[in-house]
Amino acid sequence: MLAKNKQSFITYTVIVLIGLTLLNLISRNKFHRIDLTENKIFSLSESSKNIVSDIDDLLTMKVYFSDNLPNELGNTRRYLQDILEEYSAVSDGNIRFVFHDPESNENLEEQARKDGIQPVQMQVVENDKLEIKRVYMGMVLLYENRKETLPVIQTTTGLEYELTTKIKNLVATEKLSIGMVSLGSSEIVNDNLKLQLGRHYTIKDVDMSQPIPKDISALLVNGTVDSVDENVLAQFDLFLSTGKGIFVAQNGVSTDIQTQQASIIESNIFTFLQKYGLKVEKNLAMDKRAGRVSVQQQMGMFRMNVPMEYPFIPIIQNFNKNESVVSGLEALQVVFPSEITIDTSFSDLVAGVNELFTTSNRSGIMEAPFQIHPDPKVNPQIQMLNQNEIIVAATSKLTSGGELMLIADSKFLTDEGGGGSGENGIFILNAVDYLAGDQGLIALRSREITNRPLEELDDDTRIRWKWINILLPSLLVIGVGLLHMRREKNRADILRQIYD
Repeated sequence: MLAKNKQSFITYTVIVLIGLTLLNLISRNKFHRIDLTENKIFSLSESSKNIVSDIDDLLTMKVYFSDNLPNELGNTRRYLQDILEEYSAVSDGNIRFVFHDPESNENLEEQARKDGIQPVQMQVVENDKLEIKRVYMGMVLLYENRKETLPVIQTTTGLEYELTTKIKNLVATEKLSIGMVSLGSSEIVNDNLKLQLGRHYTIKDVDMSQPIPKDISALLVNGTVDSVDENVLAQFDLFLSTGKGIFVAQNGVSTDIQTQQASIIESNIFTFLQKYGLKVEKNLAMDKRAGRVSVQQQMGMFRMNVPMEYPFIPIIQNFNKNESVVSGLEALQVVFPSEITIDTSFSDLVAGVNELFTTSNRSGIMEAPFQIHPDPKVNPQIQMLNQNEIIVAATSKLTSGGELMLIADSKFLTDEGGGGSGENGIFILNAVDYLAGDQGLIALRSREITNRPLEELDDDTRIRWKWINILLPSLLVIGVGLLHMRREKNRADILRQIYD
C-alpha cells in the first residue's frame, strides 16, 4: 500500500512538472499582461506590434550592459530586459537578444567599441563615498546588412519609442521624402526638426521655381508676409489633387516683439487657403493660459526683469480627440497666432474641415491697431479675456484624398518660434507621419509625452477650493472632538449610574 502511494505521488509530481514546463514554453509566445498605468508603458503598444510584424528575417539585439550598476540604472536594465522579451515574444522568433558585460572580457569590450558602444563615466555613491564609475549602457540592432545603435540607455522614458523607431528604420526598404518649402525671403531654420524627421524620412528643400518632385510624399510650408507667385500656388493645388498632404504655418498678422510692432499681412496665400475652407482672420488670438516673457520694470533705484504672462503665446491644451494627429497630445505652444474660421462655402474639392486645437475658454481677439506690449499697465487690452475657445489649427480633408493642414502661426516650424518646443516637435512629427500616410508611430510617440500640465482653474473655482482646504480640515477636527466629548460624557453617565 505504501509503495503504491509512493508511486502515485511520483507519477503526480512528474505530471505536474511536465505540465508546468509545457505551460512555460507556451507562455513565452502566448501571454497576457495586465498593465494598469495610464499609457500602458509596461506593455508593447499596438504600433510596436504592427511594426514588429513586418520583420521577415532574423533581427539580433546585442545589449552591452555592465553588471554592477547603481540601483537606478539597475532598474533601467530590468525594464530593458522585460521589454526586449516582449519584442521577442510578439516577433514569432524573428527577434533575438543577448546581454553582454564588456568589462568581463577584453574581446567583448573590443566588440562593443566596434559596434559603436563606448563606456560612460557616472558619479555614483558607494560605501558612503562619491565615486566615478565607468559603465557600459548601450545596444546595437542588426538586421540583414544594416545596423542601428543606441549608444547610451540611461532612462526608461521613451525607450519603447526609440527601439521601435530603430526597428522601423532597419525593416523599411526605403525612406519616404518630405519637402520643405520656404515662401518669400524667410526659411525654415530648425536643425532639430530636420534631425528628427531625418530619422524616418529623406528631407529635401524644394525649389518652387521647378515642378515639385514626384517622390515627395508631403510638404512643410512656412509662413509668408508677401504675396506668392501664382505658379507656386498652382503647384500646391496639383500636389493636393494627387492625394498628398501639405502642412502650412501661416498667421494673418506680422509681428516683431522686439520693436513691439504688428501689421496686417496682405497676401494671396489667404485666398488659396480659403478655397479649401480655411480662413485666416487678420487678428491676433490671446489666451489667459499662456507662456511668460520678461519685462523690465523700475523697482526703486533699479530696473529689473519681471516675468509676466503674455497672452499672445497661448499654451494649448484643448485638442480634438477625434483627430489621430493630436489625440494623444497634452500641451503645445503657439506664438502670435491668428484666429481660423471654417468657411462652410468651400468648393467641391473639399470633403470636410475639422478643427485640430483651440485656445481655452478665457480667450480674446485683438483687432488692428495692434498693441502687443506685455505689461497690462501699458496695454490693458490683454486683460480682456472673456471669449470662448478660438480655433488656431484646422485641417481640410479633400475629395482627392489629399489634406491641407493649417496652423495659424507663421513661425511654428522655426527654432525662433514654436518649433523650439519639445511638445510642438511631437505634433510636427505626427503631422508629417499623418500626411505622408505613415501613421505607425503616432500613437506610440504621443504616449511617451512626459509633460502633464495642471488644469487651469478660473478665479471662482480657485477661491472655492482655497476655502474648502482651509475650512474642511478644521471642521473635521471639531467634529472628531465633539464625537469624543459625547462618547466620554456617555461613559461618565454610565459610571455615575453604576456607582450612585
